[in-house]
Amino acid sequence: MKLHSMEIPLGKVVITLILLTCIPLLLKKSPVMKEPKGSLSSATTTKNGNSTKCDIFTGEWVPNEEAPYYTNRSCWKIHEQVNCMKYGRPDMDFLKWRWKPDGCELSTFNPSQFLEIVRDKKLAFISDSVGRNQMQSLICLLSAVEYPIDVSYRPEDYFKRQGYLYKTYNFTLASFWAPFLVKAEEDDPNGPSGTGIFGLHLDEPDESWTTKIDKFDYIIFSDSNWFHRPLMYYENGHLIGCQFCGIQNMTDYPISYGYQRAFRTAFKAILGRKNFKGVTYLRTISPSHYEDGVWNKGGNCLRKKPFRNSEMTLDGDDLDLYKAQMKEVKAAQREGRDRGLKFRVIDTTQAMLLRPDGHPSRYGHWPEENVTRPNDCVHWCLPGPIDSWNEFLLEMLKKERVLAHVFE
Repeated sequence: MKLHSMEIPLGKVVITLILLTCIPLLLKKSPVMKEPKGSLSSATTTKNGNSTKCDIFTGEWVPNEEAPYYTNRSCWKIHEQVNCMKYGRPDMDFLKWRWKPDGCELSTFNPSQFLEIVRDKKLAFISDSVGRNQMQSLICLLSAVEYPIDVSYRPEDYFKRQGYLYKTYNFTLASFWAPFLVKAEEDDPNGPSGTGIFGLHLDEPDESWTTKIDKFDYIIFSDSNWFHRPLMYYENGHLIGCQFCGIQNMTDYPISYGYQRAFRTAFKAILGRKNFKGVTYLRTISPSHYEDGVWNKGGNCLRKKPFRNSEMTLDGDDLDLYKAQMKEVKAAQREGRDRGLKFRVIDTTQAMLLRPDGHPSRYGHWPEENVTRPNDCVHWCLPGPIDSWNEFLLEMLKKERVLAHVFE
């Protein structure tokens, strides 16, 4: 099943005509762009230079001999668990692909252009470790122009909050650790599966990030991996049920229940911040690719090349989580219009569903190391297919700037 970003017209025909007239003048050779519903699905240029409109999130992976654009030697920010080159991954063919939207081209990431767009601005990732994976990719892509200064908070909080300053551009990049988005407490460090069991207060946002976002111009939300573990659910301070807890006489909810309510609470928290004026991006789920077992029972990801669209279909829990995300972001968009707040979608799901070859597998550690996850089919090698997420981000930031000029 192909997952298309959702198109919402800007409204009046007059506004559309103004956009179509003004945008080429503002960007010169840049493509004509429109604002869809939720996701600013890009309009880009074709190979012959003509402008066209297309959904950048629907396409195929095609060969690209020019990649990669950095290595583990040129970028110091690659986390050990995704440093596949360092730990001896023997095949490098997984690096030689680029995302090709149907009917148009997605521009290769331009670090100078990105830094000019975000000059004097602040961007934050609010997420789990896969979101941090994207931030590290962004730092590596930008390193061709400038290395940031580490301006992180106190050392003891480094895991939860990180900050980087690109001094030449006065651009601040930050990350906030929020694997559940809502208030969470570890009820049992072991839990039924040995990974701990957390209690989630589904109607209470996690204040570790909600109280910090007012000063940011862009925030990028993404979460899903931690919702696959045993969880206890609380609403209005009362235990209402659980997920994968195995407790008798306890309501056992499907995985999408707590997930959807967590995003609903997070979006409401943003809408309730009177001083927040930034743009919120939802980055959709990134499917894992375990085969022949789950993550802690022999599952692995050993494929060497991408799937074609016709070979893969999003289904099961991944499809339920994707639908839950999209339902809540559309509701936030409707409410946000009344306040002038923008909610966008970076729909990476279809592209990443097709990349079983892009995970570290066992190449995120030395063979003799005792690690919790021996085969990692959740995170993404750096460099690797996750770099395309920042190409999506840049394309959307370009259009955001254009729309800002049009409506000034």
